[in-house]
Amino acid sequence: MTSGSGNGDRPGSAELVPQEVAELAAQLSETQSPSRRRRLARQITDLAGRSSRASWRGVQVGGRKSAGGLRSGGQTAWTGLQAGGQLAGQRLQRLSRRLTSQMLEMAPKIPVRNIATLRAQYPGRETEELADALIAGAARASAGCGAAVGAATALPFVPTVPVELGVETLALVAVELKLIAELHEVYGMPAPGNRAQRMLAYVLSWADRSGVRVTGSGIAIAVGSPLWRKLERRLAAKAGQSALSLAPLLAGAMAGAMVNHRETRKLGNQVRQDLRRRAAGGS
Repeated sequence: MTSGSGNGDRPGSAELVPQEVAELAAQLSETQSPSRRRRLARQITDLAGRSSRASWRGVQVGGRKSAGGLRSGGQTAWTGLQAGGQLAGQRLQRLSRRLTSQMLEMAPKIPVRNIATLRAQYPGRETEELADALIAGAARASAGCGAAVGAATALPFVPTVPVELGVETLALVAVELKLIAELHEVYGMPAPGNRAQRMLAYVLSWADRSGVRVTGSGIAIAVGSPLWRKLERRLAAKAGQSALSLAPLLAGAMAGAMVNHRETRKLGNQVRQDLRRRAAGGS
């Protein structure tokens, strides 16, 4: 597992568990029971709780600097606000970099059902009906993530709190990667290669919001490369989506559920349309 202590944070301050998140996302996507989905989604906050204390200490430090500056007035106030703002920006940048590493570590661990398993679990459904069911299930799972985190967060939105954002974002990405992989199975276009190679191809499909493009060369994502930066940008946007769950009280739960549901459904339909078009053209 990738440690969260290499970028200036205290050891474990925003430590995520890719294996656990991957398995949890799979169960969330596949369950048909609303009550079980709620129980599974609440585990996201349990994962965040393992490391939230250290991250919250960092938030308090920045907050005390800003508040102390405000009490002193004048130039001291501006210095305090700058210190708090710089801390927020630095922590969010580290979050984006960490999420990229952990996404790539998590992807091969996501359980993906092949077409035989899917047809056994959804008997009698044609291709489009099967795709409908997968997109609907993933959208419900995403909504559950946002609702659970929002309901568990009593604090107003503070952009320097990366733990809840990180865990929810990683869970959302896992749900969407599983959806993309299984849509490729449904339309008869699974990515080639071994498990790690296929999931890396689906990561790039997630970033492009389209089906996998097969080329003769292998795929590698080096730190700092254009592909890496592209993933960082997409994950930063996804973390911004997750931030809605941190709104005060139940407003965060409602906003998180609604936006997550809409965005996952939108992604699924975009990938599906691309695969459908290529299948029709014999590509």
